[in-house]
Amino acid sequence: MTSNKSEVVVVGNVGIDTNVFFYSDGPDFSIEANFTQNIDVLGQAGGYASRGYARLGASTAFIGCVGEDYSGEYIKRIFGQEKINTEGLFIDPEGTSRSINLMYKNGQRKNFYDGKNHMRLHAPMDVAMKVIEGARLVHFNIPNWARELLPVAKKSGAIIACDIQDVIDVKDPYRLDFVKMAGYLFFSSANHDDPAPLIDAYLQLNPALVIVSGMGVRGCALGTGNGIQYFPPVTLDLPVVDTNGAGDALAVGFLASHILDGRSLEESILRGQISARYKCAQKATSNCMITRDLLDHYQKESK
Repeated sequence: MTSNKSEVVVVGNVGIDTNVFFYSDGPDFSIEANFTQNIDVLGQAGGYASRGYARLGASTAFIGCVGEDYSGEYIKRIFGQEKINTEGLFIDPEGTSRSINLMYKNGQRKNFYDGKNHMRLHAPMDVAMKVIEGARLVHFNIPNWARELLPVAKKSGAIIACDIQDVIDVKDPYRLDFVKMAGYLFFSSANHDDPAPLIDAYLQLNPALVIVSGMGVRGCALGTGNGIQYFPPVTLDLPVVDTNGAGDALAVGFLASHILDGRSLEESILRGQISARYKCAQKATSNCMITRDLLDHYQKESK
């Protein structure tokens, strides 16, 4: 599907996730066979983010790759049904990317990602420039080829947000281009007890950043040149069954609220957290990202 202009352009990975849910506390490696519930879902950061913006009513385009295979055709069909502009979709000759997520009873996961040819691909620059032109927001994930589009987004005048995922080392050179070019930066602190040292280091690299760090059950941190604020987790009367896509929902909820709707940083953090918490209650699906009506409803309940 094509359209003239989109409010939001998502640049990143989309693919099929196979979520493996354990009936017990985890795999028993002392025996050959374990019984699990295995569910395939359209996922990965670009998949969750694109569908998240579309569910909130934002006109959305996606730039990324799929294979010439069943999974790629399925993704094209779903994006088309949701009116996500796929003009920027290009082909990975190695096929559509895949993830295997081992899912534990508390909703946590261990991820095994097969990005196919992502380290060697190049997005079609002329098409990407056309898709990005006129967008208010360009939301980057971090496949290697995406860094080539950072200057394109900058030149267009769009606000650039980058989700650098589960950071291990703040000095990781792979992520530095994204950190330096972003106006808004998101990362998971899953590998760190406290995101403050990372936030401070990233602000030294790019003092103009607004940084949001998801802390899971510990809540969320917001870092700016004015300091770091911590926000407790939100409480919804919903179970936690699957944390896949929660970080993407946090970023989408925040950015849609702050950039597209003009809400305050603090209110946008709350709406981002509600979006993430709601996603955690949806088992093995990106079909049920939160809608604007539901987000407004849960925000009113939280007061």
